[in-house]
Amino acid sequence: MASEIADAIASTEDLVVAGGYNPRRAEYTDSDVDADVVLEVTRPEVVMGNLRRWQERGLPCVVGTSGFTAESIEEVRSFWGADDPACLIVPNFSIGAVLMIRFAEAAASWFEDVEIVERHHADKPDAPSGTAINTAERIASVGGAASVELDGAAAHGELHHGIAIHSMRHEGVVAQQEVFFSGPGESLRIEHVSGDRASFRRGALVALRAVTELRGVHVGLDEILIGGSSGDRPQS
Repeated sequence: MASEIADAIASTEDLVVAGGYNPRRAEYTDSDVDADVVLEVTRPEVVMGNLRRWQERGLPCVVGTSGFTAESIEEVRSFWGADDPACLIVPNFSIGAVLMIRFAEAAASWFEDVEIVERHHADKPDAPSGTAINTAERIASVGGAASVELDGAAAHGELHHGIAIHSMRHEGVVAQQEVFFSGPGESLRIEHVSGDRASFRRGALVALRAVTELRGVHVGLDEILIGGSSGDRPQS
């Protein structure tokens, strides 16, 4: 993801990569650099420590690390002040994924049952994905839930706010998510597919350009792309 976004930045006229750190990429360095914005695309086990460093340095930050839940977002809020340069947490940079979750939230109150199936590449470090977790939280926030009491979460994936998330990891897959609603006599399937990591480029550039105009902690691209969203809730 970081390499894809770095390539996207290189194609622009108004943004440039000032420096970075990746233990697998020798051309990046972990030395202090003069930057206006930090892009944090790391792993869940190190992201909180990194964010504390960026907050202490007063740098606005775009976070693409997966796995953020409502609880972890509250942890960020505990040390990132409302008047600090912004921390924009983006579970999914794809424009289509943002719309998928917005559509799912709109549909949730009209159906009696919902489940989520997400498929990602085999080396994705977390499951369920951050997008799936945030989808479940958005659906639950408007009253959506599974109507059937599941006996044993292991057979149905993980439960988040009463909503089952089925996680699949495969070679040859980038990112796919389906939200399946059902009600009396009908069903609704909302699906998004990223067939190439290039699908994350536009949203990442939007986030990097917008974060300097914000203050405090924000979650998702909704309020930037669409406006008028519940931007303080976990979202895509």
